[in-house]
Amino acid sequence: MARVTASAYTSHVPAIGAALDHGRTHEPYWQKVFGGYEFSKRWLRDNPPDVVFLVYNDHANAFSLEIIPTFAIGTAAEFAIADEGWGPRPVPKVIGHPELAAHIAQAVIQEDFDLTIVNRMDVDHGLTVPLSLLCGQPQAWPCRVIPFAVNVVQYPVPSGRRCFQLGQAIRRAVESYDEPLKVQIWGTGGMSHQLQGPRAGLINREWDNRFLDRLIADPAGLAQVPHIEYVREAGSEGIELVMWLIARGAMADVAGGPPPRVAHRFYHVPASNTAVGHLILENAN
Repeated sequence: MARVTASAYTSHVPAIGAALDHGRTHEPYWQKVFGGYEFSKRWLRDNPPDVVFLVYNDHANAFSLEIIPTFAIGTAAEFAIADEGWGPRPVPKVIGHPELAAHIAQAVIQEDFDLTIVNRMDVDHGLTVPLSLLCGQPQAWPCRVIPFAVNVVQYPVPSGRRCFQLGQAIRRAVESYDEPLKVQIWGTGGMSHQLQGPRAGLINREWDNRFLDRLIADPAGLAQVPHIEYVREAGSEGIELVMWLIARGAMADVAGGPPPRVAHRFYHVPASNTAVGHLILENAN
């Protein structure tokens, strides 16, 4: 059977992609950011997944404000890179896993989670920046990827509790797939940031690091945090962090297994006008 081997969590700041694409990673400003991912690139080479189930939010590229699914799973064989206004990022197209994606959709919908099934969509920096951070700049991505888009742009957005429960359903779906695949679940977005209004540029280091502490040690309690706390403490875009709870819900300890091992933890301010957070958790063998 397939199994979830690890989860990874990272910000997906668009300026990180621009720095990579324009060869600016060795500039003093960016060195500290990319230095936090050197371990992660080695770790991924040493722990290669067959499939990454990548939780992210679309930034009005695959979905406009006319149609906004709460949860959307990409079931296509491949996904083109979105043109976000300055041309697509110069990265490889994303190769999907239609069979596993369809299986997850079937299983999760039968557990009463309403997913939108997307057979064609372009993927933007929300998905490609995390891949670049952990995979580098290859000619082809080293594994298949199932894009899973979550609406954290237009209210109402899903609660942390719902996302945590969904992660548990996704783990059960993966474990019922009859092929010995190693699957990683990635949660992306955040950490604290606000892009507009009087609080534009807000960064809350203390809250961010407390979130990381609780994500590791108290995910069920963290899942109860209401939307208003994310907005008040982490800024309007800090709500993206509920997507990390999907990945955390898929870990074995949530279903009674042993606690995960913290393989890597990183936090840095600033990258553009946001805080960057990153975490890798491994399931016990």
